Amino acid sequence: MKELPKISEAEYEIMRLIWDKHPISTNDVVAHFENISDWSPKTVQTLLSRLVKKGAAGYEKKGRVFVYSPLIDEGEYVKSESRSFLKRFYNGALNSMVLSFVENGELSDDDITELERILDMAERKKNDVL
Repeated sequence: MKELPKISEAEYEIMRLIWDKHPISTNDVVAHFENISDWSPKTVQTLLSRLVKKGAAGYEKKGRVFVYSPLIDEGEYVKSESRSFLKRFYNGALNSMVLSFVENGELSDDDITELERILDMAERKKNDVL
């Protein structure tokens, strides 16, 4: 598996749009972020350029327009970043992270219900494999 590039929070926001809407033009990316952020068109273009340099996104020139597509898989990237986060803050232990949320009272009743549903699903999946 090839090593995934390290991307900033701002670059990640751009990548999320590229993953969702690819192929997507520079103008469409700029228009999207004009509506939801205070980023200037130049900022968006700089972020796109960084993503290309890092190998996270690629582009084609169609006429006078640059059209971007992802070069890395979203699921793979999220999985890698999740592992990195767990390792950095919780010694790689998911249970330590959940315990931290429980001890700090940060889980709502809905969160607990959802976690129970996910764990039940994982248990059924595990039993199906056996």
